[in-house]
Amino acid sequence: MAKYLLVYKTTGEPMPELTPEQMEATNEAWMSWGGKAGPAIVDFGSPVAAVATADSTIGGYSILEAADSAALATLLEGHPHVAQGGTIDTYEFLAIPGA
Repeated sequence: MAKYLLVYKTTGEPMPELTPEQMEATNEAWMSWGGKAGPAIVDFGSPVAAVATADSTIGGYSILEAADSAALATLLEGHPHVAQGGTIDTYEFLAIPGA
């Protein structure tokens, strides 16, 4: 199984204040996706904030495990970050030579 880093990208605009109802709906969408992805989730991840000159469009990350990129694409179907207008960059972890 390969491991993949998902980098959640935004428009770079600050996240708008959400009402309690919107926050609950957002959390439910993420938990629903997490339930679907199940054991493929190695690290659910976290939101992140840019420091100094870092790319402010990066809003968070997750790490998933999948048989291949096609299986990863299936796991990402209906992902809440995309449904909320964001994009996801995916990167495969590579073996470290000699390790």
